[in-house]
Amino acid sequence: MKILVINCGSSSLKYQVFDMDKEEVLAKGLAERIGIKDSRLKHEISSGQKVVIEQDLNDHIEAIQLVLKTLTDSKHGVLKDISEINAVGHRVAHGGPNFSSSVVITEDVKKEIRELFELAPLHNPANLQGIEAMEKLLPGVKQVAVFDTAFHQTMPPCAYLYGIPYEYYEKYKIRKYGFHGTSHKYVAQRAGEILGKPWEQLKIITCHLGNGASISAIKDGKSLENTMGFTPLEGVIMGTRSGNIDPSIVTFIMEKEGMSIEEINNFLNKKCGVLGVSGISSDFRDLEAACAQGNRRAQLAIEMFIYDVKLRIGAYTSILGGLDVLVFTAGLGENGIEVRRDICKDMEFFGIKIDEEKNKVRGKEAIISRDGEPVKVLVIPTNEELMIARDTKELVAR
Repeated sequence: MKILVINCGSSSLKYQVFDMDKEEVLAKGLAERIGIKDSRLKHEISSGQKVVIEQDLNDHIEAIQLVLKTLTDSKHGVLKDISEINAVGHRVAHGGPNFSSSVVITEDVKKEIRELFELAPLHNPANLQGIEAMEKLLPGVKQVAVFDTAFHQTMPPCAYLYGIPYEYYEKYKIRKYGFHGTSHKYVAQRAGEILGKPWEQLKIITCHLGNGASISAIKDGKSLENTMGFTPLEGVIMGTRSGNIDPSIVTFIMEKEGMSIEEINNFLNKKCGVLGVSGISSDFRDLEAACAQGNRRAQLAIEMFIYDVKLRIGAYTSILGGLDVLVFTAGLGENGIEVRRDICKDMEFFGIKIDEEKNKVRGKEAIISRDGEPVKVLVIPTNEELMIARDTKELVAR
């Protein structure tokens, strides 16, 4: 079975084609600057051959048309005909309170995705555009929606409700949803496989650390907590997102700076985080380079991030009633040797102690905890696309 996985952003489209009989990636790529001048497609096949196609892409339909054309191209393609695509899996950012698992896309599902636009205005509209574009280009092919929030629907009410009048939850569905669920579920399951233990029997904390960062507490195969909330703005300090702050700061800054609602929302999401603290960059590689030159604010930004993550690990260990496994994933989690070291420093009382030599790994699976330590610390590259492909295969085969 061949499955096409699509992840649509507002001006981008990531894709991978899987041969699910072997769970092999046949091709992958990125269409970027959709609807913007100088749009292009970057395409790579499993042999490593790469091609960049410069072409105006006015909308997601044109982007998907180019993707399908490239996938069947005699030089760069991996399919003889698009009819070889048996199903399409879509990443959808927000599933709200009604989707606790992946689903085959129907008119009712599309209606609910549309109704959630106000909860994920940057992501759900683009996700739906990809779904509807694919319906036109591959009529009759089953499509599946895999929601970023679905895995966290097992959080108990005491965890997902906020300290506001309950009527606002009933009227507007204001609650914690959690995000990066597909990634957290994948690395938790993979941790169990690596350790040779059922993941449903482990107490796991997964740290998805990238420009956007979230941490999850997982017990009995279920998410009990995630640092992100009603939106991905809540939680630890991130690349450009503020993370948790006193809500009064928002109105204080709005008054002092004369900001509108739109301006303050943009400020908190795109101009804060380690970028705002350092004044340099949202990329930790840039911050580490600045630290090496003695930049104190860059050092402070990293220290704030480390502190925030350590704080959540401690809190989540309490919620889980102990800890068996700590997992680092995503760009920074997979590659940040110094960040992983500093997060785990002075955590011996939890049973967390890493081996300095084993920790010298980037972008590949590894157990980095010392031999014999009660908590296994792992680095696991995330693979959200494979999770989407697996869910898609399972649902269309029913």
